[in-house]
Formats: sequence, C-alpha cells, structure tokens
Amino acid sequence: MLTFGIGIRSISSPYTLLIGTAFLGMAIAVGNVLLPSLVKRDFPRHIGLMTGTYSASMNLLAAIASGVSIPLATQAGLGWQGSLLIWGSLSILAMIVWLIQRRSSGKTAEVSSAASKQQSVLKSPLAWYITLFMGLQSFTFYVNISWLPEILRSQGMDYSAAGWMLSILQFVSLPFSFIIPVLAGRNPNQRVLVTISALSMLIGYAGLLSGMSSLNLLWVMLVGISGGANFSLSLMFFTLRTKTAHEAAALSGMAQSLGYLLAAVGPMLIGFLHDATGGWKVPLTVLSAVVVVLFIFGFGAAKPGYLSVPDETKTEA
Repeated sequence: MLTFGIGIRSISSPYTLLIGTAFLGMAIAVGNVLLPSLVKRDFPRHIGLMTGTYSASMNLLAAIASGVSIPLATQAGLGWQGSLLIWGSLSILAMIVWLIQRRSSGKTAEVSSAASKQQSVLKSPLAWYITLFMGLQSFTFYVNISWLPEILRSQGMDYSAAGWMLSILQFVSLPFSFIIPVLAGRNPNQRVLVTISALSMLIGYAGLLSGMSSLNLLWVMLVGISGGANFSLSLMFFTLRTKTAHEAAALSGMAQSLGYLLAAVGPMLIGFLHDATGGWKVPLTVLSAVVVVLFIFGFGAAKPGYLSVPDETKTEA
C-alpha cells in the first residue's frame, strides 16, 4: 500500500496527490501500530534496545529524506516525481524483507489466536495516560516543525539560520531516541526519565519566551533532546505496560489514533493564537502549559504496572 501510494502520488495531478497521500497515511498508520507489538512478541528480553533502534532509525531516515529530496529533484535533475519514486524503492525493499521474515516466522498463528480475543483498552485508565502522553508529545513535535523557524525569525534570525536550527532540533533528538528506551527498559519505573525530559522542554520553551536570543541554540537543543526522549518513551509504554503482543497492538492503535488526532490540532491552534495576539508570547506560554500537562500524564504512564484490560470474551452467569 505504501509503494502504491508513492507511485500514485508521483503522477502530476492534484487528485492523485490527495489519493496517494491517503494511501500513504493508511500504510504508515498500520506500520506504526504493529511495530511495538512485534517488538513485544519477538524480542521480549530486548524491548528497550529494539525500540531504541527502530525509533532512532525512523528519525534518522526521516531527517535524511527531508534533507535530500529537494536536491535530488533539482540538482540531480530527477524532478519531484523521480525524487519521490526513489523512496518507493525503499518501500519495495522493506516489502521483500518482510515477505522473507514472514516465511521464516512460526508465530503467525499465535498472534492471530491472540487477536481473536476481544479486549478493550478504552476502559483502562493507564491506557488513557499513555494515549494523552503520546498525543501531547506529538502535539509539541508538530508545532516545533511547523512554527519554530518563524519563532526564531521573529527574534531577528534570518531564514537560513532558522532552517538550520530546525535541522539541529531533529538531529539532537537522535541519540536520545535510542538511549532513552534502553534506560527505560532497565527500570520498571520511568518517572525520573519523564521528569527530566519534561523539564528540559519546559526550560527550552521558557528560554524562547524570555527573548534571550543569544542562547537560542541552547533552547532549541533542549527542546529537541526532550522531543526525542518523549517520542521513544511513548513507544516504550506500549510494550512495558502490556503483557501480550495483542495488548501492545491494541494499546498502540488506541494511543496513536487518538494521540495523533490530538496532535493535529497543535499547528493550527498555535498559528491561530499567533494571528490573534500578533506575537509568539501567548503561543509559547500555551506550549509551556502543554508541557506541564504532558508531564502529569507521563508521570502517570511511567508508574510500574500493566494495563487492566477486561476480557470481553467472558460472559457473566
């Protein structure tokens, strides 16, 4: 589906652009939901290492793709269609790898059997803590990607430097998106990690709000470090707070669907507040408040324990 979406999206038409993007969104959603459950199933003793590896890989390759797509289209003379089709070759490679993996795996029946049990994570308070933590960390991420260059521009930074700051934000998150899951997997309680991460982002936003532009690099790095840590922690919670691969998939589906729905509001809300107030003080204040709420839900999600998931296959006498 991902390869098909890329191919359709490469056709020069506004309709194929929208249709292809829809297929891309569906394919990415399925992959995002399933990966935590596969880690839970296949690497139960190395959850932190594997989660850190794939979250860091996601961030690294996304940053590379963002950086080289335009040069491939312009300087390499491939055009934007050719540039997009290159990423289609990677999805074909992934499909081949997973077809081989599927043939060599003897656990398909086990997962299918587990999936047949009707369990609802919506009734678990812990699931809601994790869902809101996931959504709010994504909220801050999409706001950063959308508006950070404009915030820095308002403080006198030119477009080129502001763009580099956005790149720095993404790259400083990479080592922490790998290290944090490893640390989280070694301790049943992740509250210290949540506290440090939230404090880092809060200081970063407060620094941008203070107008101390000479320290903008520091503020951006603190926000980026926290972003990488929060993202990987949210992925870890899918596996650390569940007992089975099916529960991990169910929690991942709930947290990512509802979480990204909440996150989608972020760029629009912050942009509206900027237009309504004529500046970035109110938006940055709101972002600081979001971080406080993020910490509250993250603190609840980081408490040791598992989901209390009712088994709806059982009926009362």
